[in-house]
Amino acid sequence: MDWGTVTTEDLIEALREVDWSSPPRPLSEFFSRFTFPRSSSKWNSRLKCNLYYYRTNYFIMIVAILALGFLRRPLAIVAALLTTLSIAFLNDSFAGTFSEKVTRTVRQFSPHLAAKMRPPLTPVIRGRPSAKRAIFICGRPRWVFVLVFSLASFFLWFVSCGLLTVLWALLIGLLSTILHASFRTPNLKARLNTFREEFRAVWRNYSEL
Repeated sequence: MDWGTVTTEDLIEALREVDWSSPPRPLSEFFSRFTFPRSSSKWNSRLKCNLYYYRTNYFIMIVAILALGFLRRPLAIVAALLTTLSIAFLNDSFAGTFSEKVTRTVRQFSPHLAAKMRPPLTPVIRGRPSAKRAIFICGRPRWVFVLVFSLASFFLWFVSCGLLTVLWALLIGLLSTILHASFRTPNLKARLNTFREEFRAVWRNYSEL
């Protein structure tokens, strides 16, 4: 796959739809080999490839840096968790998995309430959905959870006075991510993984026809 032809919008869309439940790459691989990109096009392609391939590692690294910055601010830690959840809800796979696990847990105590948490059925015309499938969490539109968690986290940021701390921690985390993605040489495993993801996407689209 030529990552140089992948736009930023395509990369964001892929990160939004891809499954984030996969375990992080081993540290021996994550810190294996670093080289300086030979051209701006090579750097652009390497950056996008590594951001996609090591997405779980970067996510854990940013969360760890944020956690270190909030050791003396318990409310800020809760705010960071709520902010992380509100962002994670934007990923289709995470939102679906979260909703399924919560509904399954509630069903053990109240089957009637769990039935109300099921997402509404999507109208089907000639064997195909009439529109792009909307994402629901516990029977409610996804934007409701994103809005509620974002407002709650903003309130806790304001109360804990930790907004400046999170901005610095987030800046350090993003800078570390960009530096690693820029100088980490994409290996053959990353390229094979990309081809496998492409094949799964093509096969999934074919099976839906």
